Amino acid sequence: MTDAARDTPRLSYWELVAIVAASMALNAFAVDIMLPALGIIGDELGARHDNDRQLIIIIYVLANGIAQLFFGPIVDRFGRKRVLMWSLAAYTVGSLLSIMASSFTLLLAARAFQGVATAATRVAAVAVVRDQCSGRRMAEIMSLAITIFMAAPILAPGIGQLILFVAPWRGIFIALLVYGAIFALWAAYRLPETLAPEDVKPLRARPIIASYLLFLTNRISIGYTLAAASFFGAVFSYISSAEQVFIDVFKLGDKFTLVFAFIASAFAVSSLVNSRLVSRFGMRRLSHSAMFLFIGANVVHLIFIALIGENLAAFIICMMASFFAMGLIGPNATALAMEPMGHNAGSAAALNGFAGTTIAGLLGGIVGAQFNGTTTPMVVGFVILGVAGSLLIYWTENGKLFGVGEHEPEPAE
Repeated sequence: MTDAARDTPRLSYWELVAIVAASMALNAFAVDIMLPALGIIGDELGARHDNDRQLIIIIYVLANGIAQLFFGPIVDRFGRKRVLMWSLAAYTVGSLLSIMASSFTLLLAARAFQGVATAATRVAAVAVVRDQCSGRRMAEIMSLAITIFMAAPILAPGIGQLILFVAPWRGIFIALLVYGAIFALWAAYRLPETLAPEDVKPLRARPIIASYLLFLTNRISIGYTLAAASFFGAVFSYISSAEQVFIDVFKLGDKFTLVFAFIASAFAVSSLVNSRLVSRFGMRRLSHSAMFLFIGANVVHLIFIALIGENLAAFIICMMASFFAMGLIGPNATALAMEPMGHNAGSAAALNGFAGTTIAGLLGGIVGAQFNGTTTPMVVGFVILGVAGSLLIYWTENGKLFGVGEHEPEPAE
């Protein structure tokens, strides 16, 4: 049965984009809205070291990514919508536990639970998109969803700062709880079940292992998944240490949320550009070009630091170039990894999400932990992870970059 012939309920184009964006934003808000409060939370709940505050971000990301491995087979067995609704219910519990946390350790435990609870949202969202479309259409939808979703990291730190002006840091978790409840109501009334009956898979060890092996042994799927994880590792290193960089290095104080949003806007712009250009130039040509931009921007940044010294203007320009590149790499790499997995979308989305969060989170945590009062460790980490991701893409494509793969039609003229 071809993808075109699959008889599943279909969302309208823009509602599909909106639901995927809202699902992604759930996790983005849970991460980025915390940034202005990390120092306050660490001081009030007794974090031992300044860098320990990064764990509020990293623990959530790692728990979210690991749990996705378990949700892949579950969404392939019980359906996208049912698992999503149970996950959102558990998310409210995680928010409540965070509100009531009386120590730093308990807060980290609550954040881990919250990360696990929301793991299904990304798996289900990517699986829904793959149920509905494939190829460049999927890359286009993912790019538009990311463009809308980027309102979360752009606005979230500012929202977190506004909450801190009128309420203690626990008010941030109340805001997360409210967002999760609103999204749950929307999904309950509007999201259809898109898993085709013939694609339902049993919860037995052998079929689950077979589904994962299918993904792991597909060169395109595993190659682009690991490459994207390398690039996203750089993003996580930036997010986890952004508060320290902007406040301790550049002395921006409360104004750091504005600069954070300005840099993040480059990601949104490039995702929108990607959605307009991918059908013409192709996923490979755009993402392969972007990986050289990513590496080049950060090599130039390192040279600038070595010869002249760091300054805020140079940091903003180079970070925006990096995030612009990521807006071209992220959605295309995800679409390329998922393309061969039409009837294995849940498990494929789980492994792809695991790499994009847990592996990327670990890499980002390692780089973020090297913070020494300067931006140099972060920029060096960007270069190393960018080179690693590019080598993985080179291996995946057998050394033939900028081409068109067997699953990708020729670019439109």
